[in-house]
Formats: sequence, structure tokens, C-alpha cells
Amino acid sequence: MTIRLLIVDDDPLVRAGLTLMLGGAGDLEIVGEGADGGEVPGLVARLAPDVVLMDIRMPGVDGLTATELLRARPGAPEVVVLTTFHADEQVLRALRAGAAGFVLKDTPPAEIVAAVRRVAAGDPVLSPAVTRQLMTHVAGQPETSPRAAAADRLAGLADREREVAVAVGRGLSNAEIAAGLYMSVPTVKTHVSRVLAKLGLNNRVQIALLVHDAGLLGTSPLDQGPGPGATT
Repeated sequence: MTIRLLIVDDDPLVRAGLTLMLGGAGDLEIVGEGADGGEVPGLVARLAPDVVLMDIRMPGVDGLTATELLRARPGAPEVVVLTTFHADEQVLRALRAGAAGFVLKDTPPAEIVAAVRRVAAGDPVLSPAVTRQLMTHVAGQPETSPRAAAADRLAGLADREREVAVAVGRGLSNAEIAAGLYMSVPTVKTHVSRVLAKLGLNNRVQIALLVHDAGLLGTSPLDQGPGPGATT
């Protein structure tokens, strides 16, 4: 299946380079380019991309605002943000807004292609290691959202879903969660899917950020080891 890709960056040389590099992948079709976040709604409506590769820093409407507006719409394409930083406030804001991940501008072309493919398939472009890095960055920042509100959202989860959510917040992979909570990996995936659906979130990084906001990091049974007889 061909993946329809929209590239949005204010630098024409970056757009040209990305188009040249990514256009060679047989399963990617560059359907259009944009120079500012303000163009994104019209381009998406006209071109129907599957994935938007979005620069964060643009002089008009920045990529953060464009991502927030786009991901708030039903049936929105996935967004991968382009950045020069591994973990800063702008990247975190984009992830909170529903971006499926980020790639650095100096990422090798093959890895950008792989990221677009993963996002199109419904997988976030963030490894557990990157998630842990983001959580470390967030932990050093002042609280940016009311703790009580985040805790209230998580209160609607079943106990096992909550345990999985907190484990996701610690940056653990599905396999690590399965081993620590005595579940199968498919069961972990099911719990993660249910958590996303119940909380209205787009990906597991948003789960991790919400868990942090609620002050629940360090409360997982995995921090002490699950007790005997734990069940799925």
C-alpha cells in the first residue's frame, strides 16, 4: 500500500532534500509540500495524506500549533515532527498534542522512511529508550498541568490497566511489562489499547506524560516486584 506523505517546512532546501530522499522509496508518495503551518489544514483537506512530516519551528504558524489543530480533527493524518533537539519543551508539547513521534533533521534517510512506515502502520516512532529520556527531561521541569486532573483521568482505568499505564510511564517495553507483571505480550498490548481508548489518547508517550502529570511514577508494582499470584 502506498503511503501518502505531506512535507511541511519553511526552508525550501529542506523540503527539496526530503522530497528527493524520500521520493525514492517505492511505497511512499510525496503528495505535496507546505512552507508554513497555516497551510496545513487546506493541504490536508485537498491532498488527504496519511502522514504529515512537520517542522516545529516556522515563522508563521509553527508546527506545534498546526499539530494541535490538526490532531483535534476526526480522521486526521498521523504527524511526525522534525526537530534538531532530542527532548525539549517543544517536542514534548507536540507529543502531548498527538504527534506520533519525532525525527531529527540529521536522521539518515532510511531511518526517516522507516519512521514514516511505522507511523502509517499505527506504531509510534519512539523507542522505550527515547521514552525514558523524555520522562527524565519532564521530571526536571515544573508541573505543567494540574495533578488532580491527570489523576482523575487515570482513575477511570481498571486496576490492571492502571498498572500497565504506570509501567508505560516508566518507559518499559511491552516485553518488559509482560515479564514484570506476569502477563503475555498480547495481553499487555490489549491493556495498552484499552488505556488509549479510555483516555482518548493517540500513543503510549501520551500515556507516559499523563502518568507523570498525575505523580504516579514510582508507584508501579514493578518498582518493588509483583507479588506472588499476580494475574492478568
